[in-house]
Amino acid sequence: MKRTAAPKIRNIHIDITLIFVVLFLLFFGLIMIYSASAYSAMRTENSSTFFLFSQARATLFGLVAMIVVSRFDYHILRKFAWPFYGISCFAILLVLTPLGMTKNGARRWLNIFGMSLQPAEIAKAGLIIFFAAFICSNVKSISKMKGILQTMLLTFVPCALVYFLTDNLSTAIIIFCIVYIMMFVASERSFAYILIALLIAGAIFALVYAVENNIIPADISFRLSRIKAWRNPEAYASNTSYQTVQALYSIGSGGFLGKGLGQSTQKLGYIPEAQNDMIFSIICEELGIFGALAVMLLFLLLIGIFFMVAINAPDLFGSLLVTGVMTHFAVQVLLNIAVVTNTIPNTGITLPFISYGGTSTLFLLAEVGIVLSVSRKTGIE
Repeated sequence: MKRTAAPKIRNIHIDITLIFVVLFLLFFGLIMIYSASAYSAMRTENSSTFFLFSQARATLFGLVAMIVVSRFDYHILRKFAWPFYGISCFAILLVLTPLGMTKNGARRWLNIFGMSLQPAEIAKAGLIIFFAAFICSNVKSISKMKGILQTMLLTFVPCALVYFLTDNLSTAIIIFCIVYIMMFVASERSFAYILIALLIAGAIFALVYAVENNIIPADISFRLSRIKAWRNPEAYASNTSYQTVQALYSIGSGGFLGKGLGQSTQKLGYIPEAQNDMIFSIICEELGIFGALAVMLLFLLLIGIFFMVAINAPDLFGSLLVTGVMTHFAVQVLLNIAVVTNTIPNTGITLPFISYGGTSTLFLLAEVGIVLSVSRKTGIE
């Protein structure tokens, strides 16, 4: 009784802060989706609120999922670890069936009962649960190279499915980063992980150098051509870098305080589907650098809360679950902002809770429910 009194109060404060930040980001996201999409929605769907209402529906379903998941004992998830792995891989394979949908030249969606679902988002949540359980069961072996390679092999299967079947490199990168950080956190030795990270960084640097200096022809792959465009966006402003250049114009024109909510000009057909991956540039244009920094600070606060829950979790499984969710959010936010600001080559990735995307919002909120479930047990068991 004496041991649990203080943690209970602390948990309530953490949970309330977490819920407040999530609700604020969701509400802000709906405002920005309407602002960014009203013009294009009127032209294409004959309704300025089409994307707003679609996202609002997904948000409501997501909030219900968050509440339901938060009420369950998260230990139950460990019993279904392998089924979650199988479901994650199977969901991606479904894009090859008649359920698969092609949008903008990519087959990344499923049409189920008239609803559009992105299986990659299902896979991210499912794989966080699976690898949290798998690493717990193999915590000693992942400190050795053999165990690292075996776990990485299990990781490469869904990564390869996502990359080759849905042509979605960014999601494959996110999945790899999630598992890698979870392994690093659980491992007793960090040297091997630091070495692997340095080798990957070196390989990326070598690839960029080779493409930029024409050692490897950029025209053999559109992804390599994006590296060329990233290094010299003005030279490719009419094709490969068009979206990036327009986003940079949007950011630059916003100044410190912005033009005002709803006053963006780049969303008027200059940035294609501005409510999606490039919505951060609209935030910069309408709310300025001040607004952009406020959004980044909110995400930093959210990730900080996840970190606090992870380090105070009652067991390794709970800690790894929250670490996986924290890494998912952190990597996705970092990649999205980096792409919009041309810090890295362009790759499609949404900004959590703010970009338009019903499946993403639904499963991200379910992941927040997992964090709340772990938080409820913190200091009690």
